[in-house]
Amino acid sequence: MQSIKNKILARIRGKGRGYAFSSKDFLDLGSRDSVDQALSRLYRNDIIRRLKPGIYDFPKEQKELGGRLSPDIHQVAQAISRKNGVRIQPSRALAANLLGLSTQLPAQIVYLTNGKSRTIKINNRKLIFKRAEPREMRLGSDISILVTQALRFLGKDQIDQNVINNLRRKLSDTDKKKLAKDARYIEDWIWEVVQKITSKYEPHKE
Repeated sequence: MQSIKNKILARIRGKGRGYAFSSKDFLDLGSRDSVDQALSRLYRNDIIRRLKPGIYDFPKEQKELGGRLSPDIHQVAQAISRKNGVRIQPSRALAANLLGLSTQLPAQIVYLTNGKSRTIKINNRKLIFKRAEPREMRLGSDISILVTQALRFLGKDQIDQNVINNLRRKLSDTDKKKLAKDARYIEDWIWEVVQKITSKYEPHKE
């Protein structure tokens, strides 16, 4: 029978390098104390990295760049949101950068949230969670929110075939199905762009 430590490690490895998490992500495997102890052992064994109290990641590594890479800030933000039981969504500029539609990393890493406003420092970067009104928080899957926020950042007049092709390549089939479903409830011009990205799935606007 697998120990809790080995079960946690198997799940972490299954998520892949760059995955960020807290003990809350593993409470289905054991008690809080046993999970915390297992994470502490994995940290002491240098398998996972502690980013701040209660938040860890399974760091990406690249020997050519000197070992471990900086944490995936989007993964960290999602881990924090799960830990605190709140919803988040990236700002428009951040969403465009995360999808590779903009090479410019915003000066501030901002997420809207239905939780409390707060700023969290991860290494030398600041994660800003800004409380938003309920009407500002978009509904739908994470990938749908990410894509629609990015498209809003670019604006209708800046959406060309290159943008559409890039998103077609970047999104998995599962992502496209979610996007096709959720896009029924957004602005008409974004709906038209989504149709071009997900045409295979024939979404129907209500």
